[in-house]
Amino acid sequence: MSAPLNRTISVAPMMDWTDRHCRHFLRLISKHTLLYTEMVNAMAIVRGNALHLLAYNDSEHPLALQLGGNDPAVLAEAAKLGEQYGYDEINLNVGCPSDRVQSGHFGACLMLQPELVRDGIAAMQQAVSIPVTVKCRIGVDREESYGFLKNFVVTVMESGCKTFIVHARNAWLDGLSPKENRNIPPLRYDIVYQLKQEFPDLEIIINGGIKTYAEIDENLKHVDGVMLGREAYHNPYVLSEMDQRYYDDQSLVPSRHDVVKAMLPYIQQQCEQDVSLKHITRHMLGIFHAQAGARLWRRYLSDNAVKADAGIEIVEQALNYV
Repeated sequence: MSAPLNRTISVAPMMDWTDRHCRHFLRLISKHTLLYTEMVNAMAIVRGNALHLLAYNDSEHPLALQLGGNDPAVLAEAAKLGEQYGYDEINLNVGCPSDRVQSGHFGACLMLQPELVRDGIAAMQQAVSIPVTVKCRIGVDREESYGFLKNFVVTVMESGCKTFIVHARNAWLDGLSPKENRNIPPLRYDIVYQLKQEFPDLEIIINGGIKTYAEIDENLKHVDGVMLGREAYHNPYVLSEMDQRYYDDQSLVPSRHDVVKAMLPYIQQQCEQDVSLKHITRHMLGIFHAQAGARLWRRYLSDNAVKADAGIEIVEQALNYV
């Protein structure tokens, strides 16, 4: 088994957001924050184009692969491929409540079948030498008792799993959109804290609604790590002090302009490989969040990155507005 990853700070896997372009960009802001892929269907990896689904840039490490699925044998094979491709961790999604995921019978609905999750984790652990972790919710639908989460964790622990990333909201499988599922069920950090208190030997990472350094620090009094979600996407410069604050790396903090300029060689390379500029710059819109000229920066990129011949000159020109 490889050495444990430092999960003090991580960025959540977010569908349609944390793709390889996003991750390369975030890595220019923080060298040590653990990044996650979008959820990838394990069956698609095993029976589809693994090269396309698992490709990433070496600069993205430390990097975890999040899988979706419910068949232990398929999960094990997908995890094995993930390890072969060089990922640092394999994570199983047991928290996504979307209809698309439910139709495949994985994601949050698996919290109702903890034995199946246990068997999937056990199969993956037998197949790989890198860490295998679980990302879940505190409950499903109207089941809001601590006992539900405890029973899930106790069962999955039988696989040998030691790390649980817990989104501190219930997942409602019916009646709410994925967007509403990120806001309407109330955050209950106390449930996650209680889990850590009762199982001190487990590594417990908390996720959900955390935005500021003060909030991170408060949560770290109770759990082992903090996973940022939408804040890290809409305001990516929030990661700029993570290395200094939480990883004892006193390297110079890059300015926002420095981050964008460091992105230019990557953009040039991707454009030469026929990647549309808009697929890259959409992840960069928030870098000047709350700064003078931020709206003009976003507007210029949004209006011009969609053009067929758009290249790095669009980004360089957008910098004139901030």
